[in-house]
Amino acid sequence: MAGLDNLVVVTALPTIREKLGGSLQDLEWTVNAYTLSFAVLMMFGAALGDRFGRRRVFTAGLLLFTAASAAAALAPGIGELIAARAVQGAGAAIIMPLSLTILTSAVPAAKRGAALGIYGALNGLAIAGGPLVGGVVVEHMSWQWIFWINVPVGLLLAPAAWRALAESRGPNNRLDVPGTLLVSLGILALIYGLIRAGGHGGWGAPQVVGPLVAGVGVLAVFVLWERRSSAPMLPMGMFRNRAFSAVNAGGLLMSVGMYGVVFLITQFMQTIQHMSPAEAGVRMLAWTAMPLLVAPVAGTLSDRIGGRPVVVFGLALMAAGFAYWAMVMSPHVSYAEQLPGFLLGGVGVACFFAPLLNLTMSSVAVSEQGIASGSTSATQELGAALGVASLASVFSHNGGYASAQNFVDGFVPALWVGAAAMALGAVVMLFATRPAGTAEQHSAEPDSAEPDSAEPDSAEPDSAEPDSAEPDSAEPARDAVEPAPAATR
Repeated sequence: MAGLDNLVVVTALPTIREKLGGSLQDLEWTVNAYTLSFAVLMMFGAALGDRFGRRRVFTAGLLLFTAASAAAALAPGIGELIAARAVQGAGAAIIMPLSLTILTSAVPAAKRGAALGIYGALNGLAIAGGPLVGGVVVEHMSWQWIFWINVPVGLLLAPAAWRALAESRGPNNRLDVPGTLLVSLGILALIYGLIRAGGHGGWGAPQVVGPLVAGVGVLAVFVLWERRSSAPMLPMGMFRNRAFSAVNAGGLLMSVGMYGVVFLITQFMQTIQHMSPAEAGVRMLAWTAMPLLVAPVAGTLSDRIGGRPVVVFGLALMAAGFAYWAMVMSPHVSYAEQLPGFLLGGVGVACFFAPLLNLTMSSVAVSEQGIASGSTSATQELGAALGVASLASVFSHNGGYASAQNFVDGFVPALWVGAAAMALGAVVMLFATRPAGTAEQHSAEPDSAEPDSAEPDSAEPDSAEPDSAEPDSAEPARDAVEPAPAATR
């Protein structure tokens, strides 16, 4: 449910624009309000569960998400919808990390791989089905029902979770409230500046430069705070690890390109090519559903040759797909002409995500894996918000909604920016070589660790010693770990 709402709204954007009004910037906030609060509160949500009880906080997150979904469905205007989406994202930031932690501790070690494999498949299905579900619901019911469908699910799940789940807590029971506020304000200022760049005189306008400079300044203060905090939400010493930094940077750049292009391509298909929401959702399946078919092959390949070349190949395919679209795009381009771009993007996404968790976990020490996995997920959500804001800004600077050709005039430069982000991500991921000795930590005693040490959200930050990451001068080992457990695929 939380994963579906990442993309379920994109095929409804033209209808929402028609029914509620609003500018391109308002549509961006409809998407970004969710992804921003999701990104910046995810690690805080996991820490809340560790401190106050995972079952209790997980149930509260379900109720918060459900209430926000009802508020979004009842929103009388675009401003109210954006506010409800932000609260929805906060609920998702609690649900997602705690669901994985609870599942990991509830399932016996012998069955954990299969359980996490099902969990991962359902997440993939949510991403694949988001545009299609949104399109079908909007066309045959109304746009409000993309939010109403969450309400009965949440109302059934909350009491079931309270009664059926065992309560548990984690060692990471200290909350980094100042760090959470600083990173939230800094990222919000950056996104605000990027969105305003599209409609307020370009990048040099004071309304744009001011928020961007303020955002960078607040994020610098966040870094200083995290370096001095006794219980940081994200220990800065981890970024001395070249592999960890590369994985996070690569994930951010991938999300910038992918979500920014999805935001615009769905509007192109409906606004310019006059497809219905359902038709647009079905045609998007050539991209979004491809990971369900290709991911198992990509996962097997990454076990044989290592995850890094598979991820680099996936990013290169997505860059090629966007570049292809930029070269063939016109108001009257047929779906058959667009199809190679969809297929390249779909295979590329599969090749990126299949080995990503394995690469993340093998880039850090066992004691750092919880923070590493939370950081990677949050970085991708942040990239989604940055991608929508930056590519929409490029689009509005070069084109708009005045005519079909005017839309294409803005869409083509945005596609080139998306392709450049993917290509840069591929280059960055070439440096994702794990520190020497990390693999041995993962494979030496797979079953001897306490359950909490394997839970993605319960690793204690203070246990992550800065020197657990080997210096860059250490000889890099091959980035394929010992036969990866199914839980990492």
